[in-house]
Formats: sequence, C-alpha cells, structure tokens
Amino acid sequence: MVNMNTSFNFQELYNYAKSISCDAVANEAMSLNTSFKTGGPCGVRLSPDNSEQLILILNKARELGIPYVILGNGTNVLVPDEGINKAVIIVGDKMSSAELEDDNTISFSAGTNLAVLCRFALENSLSGLEFAFGIPGTCGGAVYMNAGAYGGEMKDVLTEVTHLTPDMKIETISAKAADLSYRHSVYKSNGCIILGGKVKLAKDTQDAIKARMNDFLGRRKDKQPLEYPSAGSTFKRPEGYFAGALIEQCNLKGKSVGGAQVSEKHAGFVINKGGATSSDILSLIELISKTVKEETGVTLEPEVIVLR
Repeated sequence: MVNMNTSFNFQELYNYAKSISCDAVANEAMSLNTSFKTGGPCGVRLSPDNSEQLILILNKARELGIPYVILGNGTNVLVPDEGINKAVIIVGDKMSSAELEDDNTISFSAGTNLAVLCRFALENSLSGLEFAFGIPGTCGGAVYMNAGAYGGEMKDVLTEVTHLTPDMKIETISAKAADLSYRHSVYKSNGCIILGGKVKLAKDTQDAIKARMNDFLGRRKDKQPLEYPSAGSTFKRPEGYFAGALIEQCNLKGKSVGGAQVSEKHAGFVINKGGATSSDILSLIELISKTVKEETGVTLEPEVIVLR
C-alpha cells in the first residue's frame, strides 16, 4: 500500500493510475530506477504507456497538488537515502519507438534507449549516431543534456524536438530552438517534457558504421568502469582541463567513502563499489570537489543531478 505518512495523497494518484491501466508501484525504492543503484522510496512510481496516458497522469497529479519528477533510465541522477516525497514518472521502455521518416531521417520517442536508436540507424545504413552507442540512458535524456562522446553530440544530428508544454500542449520546435550546448538544453529551465524528436543522418555502409560503433564501445570498456553502478562521468569537463586528470593529479584515484569509490580505472567516475549509499556518493563528490579546488584552483561542477 501507499505510504500515507505524507501531506500528499499518493494513494489517490496510485488508484487513478491503476484505473487507466498505467503501471504504478507505491513506495518503490529509487535504487531500482537509478544507475547508481542507490536511493530510498518515492511516493509512487508511474510508467505511462504513451503520451496520452502521460498527460492524464500529469493532470491528475496537478489536480491533487502532488509534486512529480520525470525520469528516463535514471542514469544521471542521485536520490537521497531517505527517498523523495514525490511521484516519479518514468518515460522509458513503455514509451519507446524508432521509425524511418525518409532516407536520412529517424523519428524517435523519448523513452527509446540510445542503444536501440543506434542499432536502428545501423540497420538502415545511417551514420552519425555511432558516438552515442554505449551511452546509457534514453533519447529524451540525451536531448535534455545534449549527450555526447568521442567528438559527437546530439546537437550534431538532432533536427527537431516534440515536447509537452507546462499547459499540457504538444508542440514541436527546431533543434536550434532547443538551445543545445555542452551538457545543456532549454529543457533544463523551460518546464517542458520531451516526448520525442528527429535526427538527420548520412548514408554509409553497415560494415563501416558497425566498425565505428564497436570501436567506441571497445574504448568505453577499456577505459571506463562499466562493471560497476555509476552515473557515467561524475563531473562536467572544466574549460581547458579534464576532470579525471585533475582528480588523479590530486591522488584521489581509488579514494573511498563507504561503498563509494573514485574508480581506479578512470578517475572521472565515482562508482558504487558495493553497498554504497547515496550519502556515501555525495560525501565523496564533495570531497573531490573540495580537494581539487584547494590543490588546483579549478572548480568541478557535478554532472550528476541530486533529486530532492
């Protein structure tokens, strides 16, 4: 049952979700929904099947005065150990699709896993998304933070985004209007919810595309601690520097707080070595930031978003 020890009526939202056949779980641990595998319970976790159901859920949450947060795969967030007194709405696998619009354009829904989109591009002999193969998370999340790696970014291929406005209207804007820059988009401040988008790619042979995808994935496996839960790169790249190099320079590689550790494989990653709490991870992030600032004068800005 829903935890009624709250000023918010999660029970009614849960009941409503069930009445419209929306997947809902009360008091679900956020460790099940984040790549760090940490975090306490939310009021109720909801996973809509489509944008229509999403709109119904959002309208009901607003009617009940229930705060909510939208997540994809939870690959760039950290939830406190005590949990969050909010509804968590997952735009993930249930809202996943990729379709060929024309010879060079693919439309996708926000819940589509990036790897799925990359493989769909490969199957259609379309190049330009190879950089994204191996980046965890959904396409919606990739647009939200302008995900990128190995010299490529979403802004290089994105042509338009469809979103839900704060007044529940569906509209489509150009990629230029989405204001994509390093780990930034307009969605960090405009209150809109990404529903999908389109990418324009270039024709190439499947062998060439697959070779690049495998090359990038191989580099990730060689250099990144993919075998441990993490949120990917913990810090944004400071201008003129590399976060991992600065952290290693400060002799923090392998530094631990509880079950959280600065990866011995790549100092730019804080990992859950086993049994870490969100508090462990936060304390280690703060220690890294403080040490790097004191020893190098460089301010590290976390990429990880802490949900409150």
